[in-house]
Amino acid sequence: LGSLLLVYIMFGTGLWKTGNFAVGAKALAIANGKVNLVWWEAFTRGIGCNWLVCLAVWTAVASKDIIGKIFGIYFPIMAFVASGFEHCVANMYFIPMGLLLKGNATVVAAAGLADRLGNLTLKGLFINNLIPVTLGNIVGGSICVATVYWLVYLRKDE
Repeated sequence: LGSLLLVYIMFGTGLWKTGNFAVGAKALAIANGKVNLVWWEAFTRGIGCNWLVCLAVWTAVASKDIIGKIFGIYFPIMAFVASGFEHCVANMYFIPMGLLLKGNATVVAAAGLADRLGNLTLKGLFINNLIPVTLGNIVGGSICVATVYWLVYLRKDE
């Protein structure tokens, strides 16, 4: 619900009209790209993303001062965004925003995607993105980070 509220607030600001609709066109292109991923690509991008997000959390928790916490969070999150990895929570904003923008003919024309928005639907949101990305996020966080930490710090009772 929170992400949908943010979508409606941001849509209501009209900022997507900025730059002769270039901002809305880019947001639409991002959302369209996310619902057109192959299932395996979405899943593995989810693994990589939550691996970095959990690494950011662990680094922040382990850091003793505020600068260490800031850098510990900033660099892994920057890497996830720059790499194009997928996170289900972020996508709960990007794709619904794209669904709203899809209804504006000017944005669609500015994006040049009129004939390529077939998967930008609620079905595409869930089947093509949220399910594989969420499963990937679970694997990335639980296996790539939590299990490794558990194994590293596992102590045998003597």
